Amino acid sequence: MRRRDLFAAGAAAALPRFAVAQPARVLKFVPQANLTSLDPIWTTANVTRNHAYMVYDTLYGMDASFKPQPQMAAGHTVSDDHLTWTITLRPGLRFHDGEPVLARDVVASLERWMRRNPLGQKLMTVLDRLEAASDTQVRFHLKRSFPLLLAVLANPSNPSSFIMPERIARTDPFQQIRETVGSGPFRFKPDEYNSGSLAVYERFAGYVPTTHGTPSLTAGPKHANFDRVEWHIIPDAATASAALQSGEIDWYEQPPPELQVLLRRGRTIMVEPIDSLNNPAILRFNHLHPPFNDKKMRQALLPAINQEDYMTSIVGPDPALFTQLGLFTPGTPFANDAGMAPLNGPRSIARAKQLMQEAGYTNQLIRLIGPTDILAPAAMTQVCGGMFRELGVNLDFVLTDWGSVIQRRASKEPLDKGGWSVLLTAFASFEFADPATNFPLRGNGPGAWFGWPTVPRLEELRDAWFDAADPARQQALARDFQTVLMDELPYIPVGSYKSMTAFRRNLTGRVPGFALFWNMKRA
Repeated sequence: MRRRDLFAAGAAAALPRFAVAQPARVLKFVPQANLTSLDPIWTTANVTRNHAYMVYDTLYGMDASFKPQPQMAAGHTVSDDHLTWTITLRPGLRFHDGEPVLARDVVASLERWMRRNPLGQKLMTVLDRLEAASDTQVRFHLKRSFPLLLAVLANPSNPSSFIMPERIARTDPFQQIRETVGSGPFRFKPDEYNSGSLAVYERFAGYVPTTHGTPSLTAGPKHANFDRVEWHIIPDAATASAALQSGEIDWYEQPPPELQVLLRRGRTIMVEPIDSLNNPAILRFNHLHPPFNDKKMRQALLPAINQEDYMTSIVGPDPALFTQLGLFTPGTPFANDAGMAPLNGPRSIARAKQLMQEAGYTNQLIRLIGPTDILAPAAMTQVCGGMFRELGVNLDFVLTDWGSVIQRRASKEPLDKGGWSVLLTAFASFEFADPATNFPLRGNGPGAWFGWPTVPRLEELRDAWFDAADPARQQALARDFQTVLMDELPYIPVGSYKSMTAFRRNLTGRVPGFALFWNMKRA
């Protein structure tokens, strides 16, 4: 059943109401999913990214105009030949364990991050060496000019370049860290952490915000106005919404559309987009194993993909809340229409069946994995499951909690050893703003994001885009990128949507973008 078919029933449900006043210095929050991994380098899960931005800081932040701004950095200098960049740390930076933040901590953290982040991987190709020139200076020695260095360090796409103590940052980037120590505005409370129930953060008294700029996305001063922030894991949407209405909860990150209708009726609740731009969503193939290691089999699904079905499952039938997606986030400079014909026009399950047969489909197993406890992926997975049933494939439909999906999608094993074929997920708007930040677009095989496509042409275009200084050339390359995407199909775009969030009206100062906790306060 599609989510939009449940609206009437959901709107008719009465939510319990209680009168509970929150302590002024405590913020209670319901995240989009359970926090199962505490390592923001090991996973690209948005819930872990949100956790990390509370605990860690970065050398540079990125504002809503996608421009880098100093955070832990006091500033930088560049040599005349543009091959040596020296970044100086702000004075007084300290980790939550009381130790000073030193340049060697930064070097170890960036080296770990570069192994996992697509932008960091690009930086590695032009980096001769990275060193701690002193306790307060980090020096990049480049093989060739790389004007985007600060933008790469500032970009908040997963995983972000969070700074950790050297002893932690030396952990293998393909293994999870065992200790959470940052220098950000909040300190994680491991003694109160209970996965599936509660995560707690305390204001870090030793944090000194930058004086540079104004709060915007991950840039500008970060003031922690709450002594304590509690993340309450409440998988049942009705229960979470009732808690928000009663005042037991202050902020519900991602209420489903059928309950947004109820929440908007209350004078004490604000429902609004968490970001001014749309979130892109994709259907991701596993390229390592049959049947979708065959491009013809991936292409065969295109006539069956109806982006409207996927988007209305998340936000409801209001067309103002979703739009078609190609490669780039709608409303950003590189969004274009190249190669989109296969997703336009009438949809046809019959045509998709025919193409699958022509591609050699003979009832091979297809394993679709997805969550039950996070709005967008859960809703889209149900739509995809319905599509596969209509196609009559040999479907193994595996639904678990989001934490288990995160663990399972990392497996490169074949299906008979627990692997997977297809998953659906969504991303923040800024992650699909250009070819550099769109990490599912990588075609570098084993080094690519989960699904591991090998598409040399995508890598060639990516290198050309980094080297292109002319905006017109970048625009032309963006169209080439999208044409190759729609032919090779490392993934299928299934639409973009407004992610809505709900919070008590007495909360002010929310920074748009995603679940950011600095500068928010209770009126």
